Amino acid sequence: MVEAIMINWVYVILLFILGFITYYRKSLDLFGSAVMIIMGIVIIFSAGTNWLLLIILFLVMSLLATKYSKKYKQSLGEFEGRRTSKNVISNGVVACFMAAFGGYYLPFVGGFIGAIATATADTLASEIGVLDQHPRLITTFQKVDPGTNGAVSGLGTAIGIVGAAIIGIAAYFLGIMDNPLLAIGVAIISGTVGCFADSILGALFENRHLITNEHVNLMATIVGAIVGILLL
Repeated sequence: MVEAIMINWVYVILLFILGFITYYRKSLDLFGSAVMIIMGIVIIFSAGTNWLLLIILFLVMSLLATKYSKKYKQSLGEFEGRRTSKNVISNGVVACFMAAFGGYYLPFVGGFIGAIATATADTLASEIGVLDQHPRLITTFQKVDPGTNGAVSGLGTAIGIVGAAIIGIAAYFLGIMDNPLLAIGVAIISGTVGCFADSILGALFENRHLITNEHVNLMATIVGAIVGILLL
């Protein structure tokens, strides 16, 4: 018991170090790093360190995808740069909630994986998919410029599915789910559905300035979590 508590506090210290690194490297602003630390602490003491590691995996993949082809994205005006607390909350609050109750209600494990898989798939699809020169609007299938809200592409869809699958594989190896096929299936299905929900919301509402990108991300992760819960 004492050993487990000590391990938890070691992870808390590492979480503060990670928060400092993301702020120092200009990946997150000060409040974004602070929110990330708070959410991480909640996950550590409610669900365990392995659940936190799955969130960190998403964070690492999203930051790498954001930095990829930085100059090209800047030329398109699509480089997001330093993310804020709004980004952290919209992508992570649903997963944090699922983790807080995952130990008491088994389907919330699926919701946790679904929310993270959605955030991962959406981020990778957006950051890598913008490199595809032939995107189409998901609602009309008309050709649009790369980076258009609601645009989908073959590259973006493929990399999004791969990202969701990685989350499922990691969830199994971290012991969050004990069935590898189920873990991967939940991640891919919920992540893909959530990612497409993000595109639909972007096309219908964000393009009309009725909601913001943060609202879209939040609602998409809710969809992914619901699908993950239903699959379990």
